[in-house]
Amino acid sequence: MAEKRQDAEATRLIRAGAKPRALARTVGPPIQRGSTVLMPDAASLYNHDHVTYGRGGLGMHEALAEALCELEGATGVRLFPSGLAAVTAAAMAVLRAGDEVLVTDTAYAPTRRFFDKVLTRFGVKVTYYSPRSTPEQVLAAGGPALRLIVMESPGSLTYEIQDLPAIAVLARAREVLTLVDNTWAAGLLCKPLALGVDISVQALTKYVTGHSDVFLGSAAAKDARLTHALDEAVWNFGWSVSPDDVYQGLRGLRTLPTRLARHAENARVVANWLMQQPEVADVLYPPLPHSPDHRLWKRDFTGANGLLSVVFHPTSSTSIDAMLDTLSLFGLGFSWGGFESLAISSGDQLTHRRFPSGLAGPLMRLHIGLEDPADLIADLRRGLDALRDAQARD
Repeated sequence: MAEKRQDAEATRLIRAGAKPRALARTVGPPIQRGSTVLMPDAASLYNHDHVTYGRGGLGMHEALAEALCELEGATGVRLFPSGLAAVTAAAMAVLRAGDEVLVTDTAYAPTRRFFDKVLTRFGVKVTYYSPRSTPEQVLAAGGPALRLIVMESPGSLTYEIQDLPAIAVLARAREVLTLVDNTWAAGLLCKPLALGVDISVQALTKYVTGHSDVFLGSAAAKDARLTHALDEAVWNFGWSVSPDDVYQGLRGLRTLPTRLARHAENARVVANWLMQQPEVADVLYPPLPHSPDHRLWKRDFTGANGLLSVVFHPTSSTSIDAMLDTLSLFGLGFSWGGFESLAISSGDQLTHRRFPSGLAGPLMRLHIGLEDPADLIADLRRGLDALRDAQARD
């Protein structure tokens, strides 16, 4: 009998440690990294009932999608490498040349850029509607080719709340699909799918991951046909999500209710203080009783977060910048939903809207983090003093 040949060292090193072993049970699922998925036999190579390539997601992806289904009340959730990718993929999944899409005028600026600069090149008509439109007015803004209504509730920067159930009912009667950016509520404070909306999208980058260090998005649906369309978008556009980022999303989800409650409590304290300051004309935050959308918020939301905007009495951009430059606890940066407090001016974002905002003066967006609210208030007071000093010099 011929002696069995031993493989060369290079071959042995490639094969060493590759045999699967039973894993110890931990409180979270293990991270599995891999592009190539090894099939048990030749017949399985093209059996798409199984995972055949890592880009579609492995065990960690399935775990987060399952958890998000529980959160959103969905039958299917698909993951994307950012919230913007989730919005754009969901729109592309259901729209085709010749269709019309209605978009709220308060949509997130990068979402607006996609609709204006990309979808229009592919023969999709984009129409904006005022966030103050009644549900009947929203539907009336669309023509016979209307296929999709894209909502954001509350809207970016100015936080108008849409009447999601009423719009969904009218849209379904016309066989029009509805999509809502549900990032403000983080999938926890509002349940769009239960209110009749077809697709709920959120930037998990924000409150779900909660630490300002991960890009991640999701799209959730109840209808199996829509879930399949989202699947097709994942494969056809080549979307892929890192298992390490997915792990951070699942980990953040565990503490989401606790963190959001603290953000909301801090924001309530800061918002009430801001309302008493002479430099402030208004605070835009739907949980405040004076908000024009407070009734809708109370009906459809179970809680609040830490994101609000401050409207100042008329003043120069120089004085607003002076306030921002004086802040020390509030970082100057975009995004929100992390543990830290942030501040930005509205810049030119409001100038791109088709409908007037009706604000009394300049707008500053604040994200109220998990710091002690008394310290945040002291920081804001120093900033307001700097604003007044700048006004005196103007």
